[in-house]
Amino acid sequence: MGTLKPRCLGFLLTAVLVLSVAAAALADNVHFVSGPTFTDNGLTLSAAGTLAGLGNTNIDVVLSATANPTAICSNHGKHQPPGQNPASVTVTGGQSIPAHSIKNGSVGISVTTNPPTSPIPGAPGCPNSGWTETITDMVWTSATITVNGTQVFTCALSDVGTSVTCL
Repeated sequence: MGTLKPRCLGFLLTAVLVLSVAAAALADNVHFVSGPTFTDNGLTLSAAGTLAGLGNTNIDVVLSATANPTAICSNHGKHQPPGQNPASVTVTGGQSIPAHSIKNGSVGISVTTNPPTSPIPGAPGCPNSGWTETITDMVWTSATITVNGTQVFTCALSDVGTSVTCL
């Protein structure tokens, strides 16, 4: 087996560089052609739309959303004092899409966050840790969607009832 001549080695390195730049450019081109639209499900947020600019590879879509939760505190006698709302929380959810589902570089997505942990351990928004703090609703304030770790969409949200829109 012979050694590579400098000209062949240079051609090989150039080819590898061109292919890696092309792959990076493809990953930077992922975008929504429709949507995303958001739905407030109470304790979860859903996003749907159609992504384009995808290659022929498996993708992982992650929705990360921040909300101001509404919670109730209950003691053992089931007394519920008003005005006990915890600090904002961030929840995430994901969807894996296999390469064979991507057609002509496009695919529809529908991803939903996981609900927040409830009851909240230690009941930090209640009079003391002997109470139970249960989240009853989430008022969504922002959302970010990433594809294979690259952010492709982010916005501040207006949440009125089940209607959630980007500001």
